[in-house]
Amino acid sequence: MTLEVIITTLLALLFLGYFVGRKRSIALSKKTSQKLHSLPQYYGYLIAFWSSVPALLILLFWAALESSFITSAIVTQLPAQFQQLSADELGLFVNEIVNLSNSGLVVDDEIKRQAVIQYNKLIEFSNSIKSAVVLVLAFVGMFVALTFIKPEMKARNLVEKLIRGAMIACASIAVLTTIGIIFSVIFESIIFFKTVNVFDFLFGTHWSPQEAIREDQVGGSGSFGALPLFVGTLLISFIALVIAVPLGLMSAIYLSEYSSPKFRSFAKPVLEMLAGIPTVVYGFFAALTVAPFIRDLGESWGLSLSSESALAAGLVMGVMIIPFVSSLSDDVISAVPQSMRDGSYAMGATKSETIKQVIIPAALPGIVSGVLLAASRAIGETMIVVMAAGLSANLSFNPLEAVTTVTVQMVTLLTGDQEFDSAKTLAAFALGLGLFLTTLVLNIISLYIVRKYREQYE
Repeated sequence: MTLEVIITTLLALLFLGYFVGRKRSIALSKKTSQKLHSLPQYYGYLIAFWSSVPALLILLFWAALESSFITSAIVTQLPAQFQQLSADELGLFVNEIVNLSNSGLVVDDEIKRQAVIQYNKLIEFSNSIKSAVVLVLAFVGMFVALTFIKPEMKARNLVEKLIRGAMIACASIAVLTTIGIIFSVIFESIIFFKTVNVFDFLFGTHWSPQEAIREDQVGGSGSFGALPLFVGTLLISFIALVIAVPLGLMSAIYLSEYSSPKFRSFAKPVLEMLAGIPTVVYGFFAALTVAPFIRDLGESWGLSLSSESALAAGLVMGVMIIPFVSSLSDDVISAVPQSMRDGSYAMGATKSETIKQVIIPAALPGIVSGVLLAASRAIGETMIVVMAAGLSANLSFNPLEAVTTVTVQMVTLLTGDQEFDSAKTLAAFALGLGLFLTTLVLNIISLYIVRKYREQYE
C-alpha cells in the first residue's frame, strides 16, 4: 500500500472509531440504565484517537527511518571495492540508484542494475510490513479502547487532557524549531569564522565573496567585509520606516477616531490590500516607475543619478509596509477603553489633545509592536531591493546611490551549484546570524519602550 492509501485508511478508521465509540456509549447507557458521565461524542473522540493517532505516529517514525535503513542495507551488499569509498562518494552512488529506480531506466552496469533490483525489493518489503503494522495497530487500538468504555468513564476529562497535551506538543515544536534554526545558523557561522576573522567580517568595508579556485584566477578576491551590507540594509529600512510609520499611524488615528463607520468599513480593507500585493509587483513598480522618476527628477536639478538607488527601494518598501503599521495601530487604538476618552473630555481636553495625551500613550505598546513588525518586514525584504537598489555592495549613506542588503546577498550566495563547505557559501549563514542579532536588538529596544510606558496604566 502506498503512503496515500495508508493515510486515507487511517482517516476512515478515525471517523469509524468516532461513530462506533459514540454508539457503544449510548448502548451501554441504555443497557445498564446508568447515566453517562460525559456526552456521547467524547467517547467517540477517545475511540477515534486510539484508532488513528498511535498508528499515525508509528507511520511517521517508520517513514523517518526507512531511508537510512534501506541505504545501509544496499551499502553492505555492495562489492568490496565500494566499501573503501568515502561517505560522500557512497552517498552519490546511493542517490544514483534511487534516481534510477524512480525513473525505471535500465543500465548496462551490472553492479548498478543489481543495486536497483535490491533497492526495489527492499522498498516493496518495507511498504508491506509498514502497511501491516500500521493497520493492525489501528484496529487493535480501536477494539482495545472499545473494551474500556463504561458509562462512568470520565471521557470528557481524558479528551481535554489529550487536547491540552496536543497544544503543549504544538507549542514545543514551535519552540524547538526556533532553537534548531538558531543553533544551525550559529554552528555554520562558527565554521565560517574559523577561516574569516570576525572583526574583518563585521567591520570590513569591502564585500567580494568570489573565491579563487586557482592561484592565478582573476576576480577571486574572497573579501568578506559585511559592513556595506548592513549599512545598506539599515539605510533602506530607515527610508521605508520614515514613509510607513507617519502614514500608517496617521491613517490609524483617522480611521479609529475621526472617520465614519461607513468610510472605515471601506477604507481599512482597501488599505490592507497593500499587504497582499506580491513583492515582485512592488519591485516592478519600483524599477519601471519610481526609479526612473527619481532619476529624471535629479537630472532636472543637475544631478547625475543612476536608475538604481536606495531611495527608490525605500519609498516603495515604505508603501508596502504601511498596512503593518496602520492595521495594528488601528486595532490597539480602538481597544483603548472609552472611559479614558470620557475622563479626558470631562477634564476639558479637546479631541486632538485626548489623542495626543491619553490615547497614543495608552496604545503605545501595540503601536511599537506594529512598527517593529514593519521594520522586520523591511529588513527581510529581497525582491524590491534586487530590482530597485541593485547588487552593488557600496558603503554609502547617500540614498541616491545604489546599495544592497544582507538578504539579497544571502540569496546570491546560495544560488546555483555551490560547495557547501566553502567560505562563500558559509558567509550566508554568518550574514543570517548578523541579521538575527540585529532584529534581536530591535526587539529588546521595543520591549524596553513598551515596559517603560505601560507602567503609567498598570
